[in-house]
Amino acid sequence: MFVQTVLPIGDEAHFATVKASLEPLFASGKIAGFLKQVQRSKLRVRDFEGLLGRGLLGTATVDAYQALGDSDRGQARELYLSLVEQVAPELRSRFLKVYAYY
Repeated sequence: MFVQTVLPIGDEAHFATVKASLEPLFASGKIAGFLKQVQRSKLRVRDFEGLLGRGLLGTATVDAYQALGDSDRGQARELYLSLVEQVAPELRSRFLKVYAYY
């Protein structure tokens, strides 16, 4: 069985800022609005760098993410993608184009 290795966070302060700005986006009351913004921007929800570049994840997230090292950036992307996969199936089917891989 595969067990993912837990890497230590190098820059805890900036990582905490990124985490604190991402988690509220995926709160049950706000996720539909966020997915609607992603749909309007014609990006895919899994395109973390693209969403970050367009400012859809917030300016504080951009600044804190750019201050992170490579391994911490990878963990921030993994955190984001894990939040993306936890979205309710009803919303995922409603925003199918945003979730599609093509």
